[in-house]
Amino acid sequence: MKLAVFCGSSSGHDPLYTQTTRELGLFMAAQGVDLVYGGGRTGLMGCIADAVLDGGGKVYGVIPEALKEKEVAHTGLTELTVVADMHQRKARMAELADAFVALPGGAGTLEEIFETWTWGQLGYHRKPCAFFNVNGFYDPLLNMIDRMTDSGFLKPEHAAMLIRTAEPEALLQGIRDYQPPRHKWG
Repeated sequence: MKLAVFCGSSSGHDPLYTQTTRELGLFMAAQGVDLVYGGGRTGLMGCIADAVLDGGGKVYGVIPEALKEKEVAHTGLTELTVVADMHQRKARMAELADAFVALPGGAGTLEEIFETWTWGQLGYHRKPCAFFNVNGFYDPLLNMIDRMTDSGFLKPEHAAMLIRTAEPEALLQGIRDYQPPRHKWG
C-alpha cells in the first residue's frame, strides 16, 4: 500500500507534531506501507520521509521544479519526481497513492486533502481520505464539516468518507476497511 501524506513544510510550535509524525512514519514502514509525499526535507514533510526510510520503507516524493530549491528537495528518497507545477504534483501523487491523509499543516495541506476528498465525492477515485488529528489539531475543521452536513451543504455519506483519528493503528484499519459511497451525482 502507498499512502499519500499531506503535511506542513514546517514543524509547528508543539514538539508533539514532530513526535507523532515520526511515530506514524515508523509505524507505516513496520506495516509495509510506503509513503507518497511532496518531496521536501523540511518540517513534518521531511520528518515523515526520514521516519519511513529509517524504518526500512520506501518513500516517493513529488515536487514542482519551482519548489525544488525553496522546499529543499529531499535527496535520500527511494524516488523523487520533479514536475512542472502544483497541478502535476497533485495528479502524480493521486496516481501513486492508494489513500490520502492530512497531518497538521497549513493552507497547502488543507487544499490538497480537500481536493482529493472532493475528487472522491465526484467519483474520480474510490480511495479513502483521512485527517490524522494529532492533539485535536483538526477539531475546529471537523466541527465545521459537521456543521456543513447539519446545514444541508454536505451529504452525510460524504462527511462519513473522512477517516478521523489520531492513532496509527486506527488510521490503517480505517483505510483497509473503507467502502466508498456512490459518487455525488451517481
